[in-house]
Amino acid sequence: ILQVMIPRIAMAILAVLVRPWLVLQALWCRALAGSSQMISPTDALPGRATPMEVSAEHYVLKTPMRGPWPPGMQSFVFANGCFWGSEKGIWRLPGGGVYSTAVGYAAGFTPNPTYEEVVTGRTGHAEAVQAIFDPKKIDLMDLLRWFWEAHDPTQYMGQGNDFGTQYRSGLYYFDEEQKRLFEESRDAYQAALHAAGIRRDITTEIRSAADFPEVFYYAEDYQDYHQQY
Repeated sequence: ILQVMIPRIAMAILAVLVRPWLVLQALWCRALAGSSQMISPTDALPGRATPMEVSAEHYVLKTPMRGPWPPGMQSFVFANGCFWGSEKGIWRLPGGGVYSTAVGYAAGFTPNPTYEEVVTGRTGHAEAVQAIFDPKKIDLMDLLRWFWEAHDPTQYMGQGNDFGTQYRSGLYYFDEEQKRLFEESRDAYQAALHAAGIRRDITTEIRSAADFPEVFYYAEDYQDYHQQY
């Protein structure tokens, strides 16, 4: 009887001791994450100088994961909620125009952040996707049409049940032509929402990549369940 009871008593005592710590830990993480308030650059986590290691080859497309890219390719960096589904959605677009994709962290302050850091809300990043595309095969407007329709751009600092600055909607342009198309497509989609009886305003941030020392940092490799998830 003692051989049976002693382990059970020990486990019960351990549960009593550990449970308050787990509750406090959960509350602490919840207080950091899920906030609609952007952290200031001075309060952001310090990060690191070493870039994240990723595989040389895209797991699905079998193209390079990093540049230099072939001549004529363009970059499209966007955020529209959890990056897993977003990356898969854009690499599946027909026509072979999307050359390479990667998930990562955009428009934040912490250099080379980890996923665990980003989800605290203390890096300022949004979960994002970098798509390298051939404009001769797929037009940027086609990518933007997919972008707007793939999420709810009126849901401020969140998507669905995911809430926090890391889930905000964003478009990050590399030249004035991209900026113009981003803004025109936003205005057109806003008009379409209003015509459909949806009175909420789009909250998507549209910012220059030049506003940041590095607009996009790669997330952990697919072996760590991020790239090409």
